[in-house]
Amino acid sequence: MSKLHIDSVTKSYNNKVILSDIFISCKKGEIKGLIGRNGSGKSTLLKIVFGTEKPESKFVRIGNKVIKNISDGRNLINYLPQDNFLPNNISIKSLINLFLEKENRKIVLENENVKPLLNKKNQDLSGGERRIIEILLIIHSNAEFILLDEPFNGVSPIVRDYIIEYIKKMKSSKGYIITDHDYENVINLADKIVYLQNGYLKEIKDKSELVELGYMTKTTYNTVYN
Repeated sequence: MSKLHIDSVTKSYNNKVILSDIFISCKKGEIKGLIGRNGSGKSTLLKIVFGTEKPESKFVRIGNKVIKNISDGRNLINYLPQDNFLPNNISIKSLINLFLEKENRKIVLENENVKPLLNKKNQDLSGGERRIIEILLIIHSNAEFILLDEPFNGVSPIVRDYIIEYIKKMKSSKGYIITDHDYENVINLADKIVYLQNGYLKEIKDKSELVELGYMTKTTYNTVYN
């Protein structure tokens, strides 16, 4: 079974260390939740793994293949950025045909949420509709590992629930690393949680550790988990 192995990731901005010798791995069929405060470097880490951000050092491997840049990772790693990335003035149907291989197109073209949107252009969609299209395109790409940066960003609870259920449904065929401000959803969706603070990653074995780390108040913890 192939595994995404990320090691020795170091990144600084203006002499401030954001990521310090980070190690994280993800297997196929696993969802890793990456949480941490705003500005802790979660998005930066995902961009470094994908190849759009340059670190001081990194080692990324899938199976026996070392991934040094975006082209090395093609068909292996795909990344959903926080911000909308699809071009305007192109119909959704054309975008699906453009982004996906033939065998994957059918699934998305026939999706009940996508069908009514096929002839619309990207700029005519609501924020939630756009996010669903983007996530489906990333999940149904050929990539074995999917990095989702704020997938629930600006969507309604109904859309959020749909995205969560869809990721669960598609879990067995790929590996996922997910980060979101909406940590409750990440925690409930993920098989394992890692917490990024002061440049270091810590695996969370028990959710109550998030109170000790100061990420969550005891009241919030009791409300959410008890």
